Amino acid sequence: MTLPLVVGVDGSDSCLLAVDWAVDEAARHGLPLRLVYASLWERYEGALPTTDTGRPSEQAMGEHIVASAAERAERRDPEVKVTTEVAPAEPADALVRAGDGAFALVTGSRGRGRLTGLLLGSVGLTAAARAHCPVVVVRGDRAGVAGTHERILLGLGDTDTGTEALRFAFREADVRGCTLDVVRTWRRPAHGPGGHARADEPADARASALLDARLKAMTAEYPQVRVARWVPEGPASKVLVDRSAAADLVIVGARRRTGLFGLQLGRVSHTLLHHAQCPVAVVPQRRP
Repeated sequence: MTLPLVVGVDGSDSCLLAVDWAVDEAARHGLPLRLVYASLWERYEGALPTTDTGRPSEQAMGEHIVASAAERAERRDPEVKVTTEVAPAEPADALVRAGDGAFALVTGSRGRGRLTGLLLGSVGLTAAARAHCPVVVVRGDRAGVAGTHERILLGLGDTDTGTEALRFAFREADVRGCTLDVVRTWRRPAHGPGGHARADEPADARASALLDARLKAMTAEYPQVRVARWVPEGPASKVLVDRSAAADLVIVGARRRTGLFGLQLGRVSHTLLHHAQCPVAVVPQRRP
């Protein structure tokens, strides 16, 4: 069974941009597309006006939104199979649940709510922090969203967050036929007692060795993917945001901790979701 690419739609301009991006992504991978609109209209049925059919106006609006998004997707690529869903649920919860049976979730960077000044809408942030499948937030400048740079950027984290992200990045670079830039940052070691630097292996050498070790298996599996290795000094969030200006997609891993509530996003993921200059993919590590 082929898992669908799920897109959260709400009628906003940001959502329509995400639909366009998702159609192209579905075509690259040979995936069906599922458009999901969610709202808790049932909670407000007594207060909301109804249509001539007796349905709450919010439900009717949702049906119109997914139908319009489906038409847009079909115009962009008629070969991509599109299905729709209108769910009586809180939007972020509906998307997270949909992600349990999805190849990936795709959202826009802003919703149609009143808080338009937010750098990232709450639905996209919640999905990226809680979903157990990759989540792509479509944001950035026109070149990055359009995919004209022909480069994928991966921020390589530790082994407990990076294995799935690494595979996702190679697969993306493969289907796009583009270069994969893999970045492992490092920081100068803290000074020991007396102000002397530690005498163990230099931090940049450790970062380079870790990067090479992590890439070995994947480069053997995807020999056709062009890989550029980068081991710059500095905070990972700043380095990746800066380099995202020349990328079509920036990818980072995430850890999902069972039994904990709230948003589970590291500093690097959080910064990229708010400031990257291209779409951002947060790829959770599978639980054992």
